[in-house]
Amino acid sequence: MDISTQNPAAPPPAPAPAAEQKRASRGATRPGDRIFLGLSRGSGIFLLVIMAAIAVFLTYRATIAIGKDHGNFLTTFEWTTTVDPPVFGIAVLAFGTVVSAIIAMALAVPVAVGIALFITHYAPRKLGGPIAYVIDLLAAVPSIVYGLWGALVLVPHMNGLFGWLDHYFGWTGIFEWQGGAPRSMLTVGILLAIMILPIITNVSREVFRQVPLMQEEAALALGATRWEVIRMSVLPFGRSGVISASMLGLGRALGETMAVATVLSPTFDINASLLDPGGGTFAQNIASKFSEATELGQDALIASGLVLFVITLVVNGAARIIINRRKEYSGANA
Repeated sequence: MDISTQNPAAPPPAPAPAAEQKRASRGATRPGDRIFLGLSRGSGIFLLVIMAAIAVFLTYRATIAIGKDHGNFLTTFEWTTTVDPPVFGIAVLAFGTVVSAIIAMALAVPVAVGIALFITHYAPRKLGGPIAYVIDLLAAVPSIVYGLWGALVLVPHMNGLFGWLDHYFGWTGIFEWQGGAPRSMLTVGILLAIMILPIITNVSREVFRQVPLMQEEAALALGATRWEVIRMSVLPFGRSGVISASMLGLGRALGETMAVATVLSPTFDINASLLDPGGGTFAQNIASKFSEATELGQDALIASGLVLFVITLVVNGAARIIINRRKEYSGANA
């Protein structure tokens, strides 16, 4: 039989146009896909509705309070809502919240990144596993337990550190100590650093584990040391993840309540020295005054909560912008 008379094999189907492929990838054709798509989309919309409802509630109650305030809500160093006329402001609370969070981040982020690198690239598996397990347990400790530990253990042992800082760095004014109880913003910052350390460490550790092994092996093959491998391959790859982990820790530091209320001696003063007792934060002030506040006092506390809400949104938005600018270092894009 003549081979030329046989029917040739059917040609492969022509590829679908780009528009149809895009539509097929976006659309859900199976019932399970449609249900999952609807649930996912509904969850996202529901989250936006909740955020909008919180913002509307806080703004409404804050407007009532600020309308009755006889001081400047942003610059007043006083919080008296039970007198007539009421005078209150958030200057001290904003300063204390930001300063304590900065101290916590400055102490926690380098240590957390170092621990994550040690677990993933230096420690043997038999040692790295238990260390990671202990770090995970620290993340589950309740805030009030940290607060009790801070009040009963940390504060009494801060005198030596405060004396050393005053002796060598008191001339700066920032570390000048008058000998009072060490219930200051520095103590709060140290306690917050201990609290957010497990969060930053765990996320950074998982990010560093996603570094492509081929990149590390290629650097080693070129003669790089282990530190050079980390500096040239691991840290650039995990930079976005470390930023995300830091923002998670910062969110907890900004909103921490019971631990700060247990350790800090609140006063409505802004001290130049971080070692002087006093100061306050938004969350601590709300927790300590809400139960005994009048209706106007509650509205004033809600107004301060609105400011904390805005600060949190701004911080997370800034983190998102930083991460988007460094997409080339994202593990998802590697």
